[in-house]
Amino acid sequence: MDEHQRIRDEFSEAVNLTASELEDWLGTDESRAVGQKDGGDESTGHASGRRIVRLLRTKKDDLSDDDYAHMRKVVGYVHRHLAQRPKDVEDSAWRYSLMNWGHDPLKR
Repeated sequence: MDEHQRIRDEFSEAVNLTASELEDWLGTDESRAVGQKDGGDESTGHASGRRIVRLLRTKKDDLSDDDYAHMRKVVGYVHRHLAQRPKDVEDSAWRYSLMNWGHDPLKR
């Protein structure tokens, strides 16, 4: 398996929201309320979520090296934050942050 295929597979496992689900989530107040903001109005995770929507809608042949780098970043974020699971998940900033990165820990 080549490196790009491995990254796509890991990304597909980490991101369990569809492009439409993530796009809808990013439009909520809860989505905009969480995450670290670096001087602007939008958090890093929210901006990442918008990019994830684009990535999910991009054909694999059209993905750039920068896209693959972002996919690796998403996988790393999701894995790190899943390891920090709090007791109360459902309405937590922890869950909302993960959802901005395309992963809902309560989705089956």
